[in-house]
Amino acid sequence: MNKSIETKLGGTFTLPGTSITVSRMGYGAMQLAGPGVFGPPRDPDAAAAVLREAIAAGVNHIDTSDFYGPHVTNQIIRRALHPYPKGLVIVTKVGARRGNDKSWIHDASPKALIDSVHDNLRNLALDALDVVNFRAWGDNGQAPGEEPLTEPLSVLAELKKQGLIRHLGLSNVTPKQLKEAQTITDIVCIQNFYNVAHRDDDAFIDDLARQHIAYVPFFPLGGFNPLQSSALDGVAALLRATPMQVALAWLLHRSPNVLLIPGTSSVQHLRENLQAAILTLPPEALAKLNAVVLT
Repeated sequence: MNKSIETKLGGTFTLPGTSITVSRMGYGAMQLAGPGVFGPPRDPDAAAAVLREAIAAGVNHIDTSDFYGPHVTNQIIRRALHPYPKGLVIVTKVGARRGNDKSWIHDASPKALIDSVHDNLRNLALDALDVVNFRAWGDNGQAPGEEPLTEPLSVLAELKKQGLIRHLGLSNVTPKQLKEAQTITDIVCIQNFYNVAHRDDDAFIDDLARQHIAYVPFFPLGGFNPLQSSALDGVAALLRATPMQVALAWLLHRSPNVLLIPGTSSVQHLRENLQAAILTLPPEALAKLNAVVLT
């Protein structure tokens, strides 16, 4: 990858035990589907344009799932980018499906997992999936729990042996669940809820860094109370940046194994998000952000 692009996108990270190297600033495709992540977007051409803009900017890590839409987001990715540029890494996830009422339904049965992998392969027009994350359900999908992962991970590990999946990751999990999963297969990444205001995973991130496992936080602006939002807004105003740019820059600063996948359906917002990778946080700004969690 071009060195200037590497610098512009926060540097790079190589997934453990793999030849996969990605820019630390990636793109999350969830918002490309219609309202409520269900059905088609109002403007499919605009959705495709966002993906092409991301690739043109040097992004080589796209996060998606076939339950976004369902099927819609992956079909837009295929339409916009296939045949895929060399080095593009598409990461997907399984463990849920969508009801006709737009509900999110946990389904980790062997049949559902196998069907989900094949749905992803078909809709993305791929022979093998680079990385598949198993989405644990935990507390009704909202927070990690301690559900056993041996059965679903064994199914996915078998699909990996068959060559349909290259690498496996986990989403919405605890350190205990990671250890269980690692008795079954290698884990290259973790996707959990984490941001400047919600830092339950601080120790987990540090442990993953020691193992060279990627940590991919979702909802970089999720769950802030008014005081926390006010503090973030204050730092953003000081730096003449958006709150999202500041939140993303803080996450990049947090640890070198943190990979970002901010999502948007707007080319303008995509460009703004990517600019976070070159935003410098001076010591006084970092101090204010680090105090956000205490407010």
